[in-house]
Amino acid sequence: MSEQPTVPTASGEPTVGQLVVQAQREFAAVVRGEVELAKAELRDSASAAGIGAGLFGVAGFLGVVAFILLSIAAAYGLVAAGLHPALAFLVVAGVYILLALVLALVGRSQLRKVSPPERTKASLAETKAALSRGGS
Repeated sequence: MSEQPTVPTASGEPTVGQLVVQAQREFAAVVRGEVELAKAELRDSASAAGIGAGLFGVAGFLGVVAFILLSIAAAYGLVAAGLHPALAFLVVAGVYILLALVLALVGRSQLRKVSPPERTKASLAETKAALSRGGS
């Protein structure tokens, strides 16, 4: 976009139209600069976030592996205590099933506590009523 200088009028001042065009160009330049700054900052942040997310993924995977190994160790601990191996693994699985059931019930009770956003609904109704009064 070519930069056009403001041409002063006979009184020596630019016209309102020229001032508006100049303000629009300057505003667009400021916005472009801010967008470029945000892109540069986000580029650095995205790189750090990607590394962090990858490390969380690896940590989660290692946590699952550790959980599996500890479950096997618990089952073999029961075998060492005298249980048949099949029964020992069933006991460990049963404990996990009971834990999952308890967590599911607690989660369901927490979800039942969720209520609709009453204040937002009331605010929307007021806005709708105000707009319908203003439009008629």
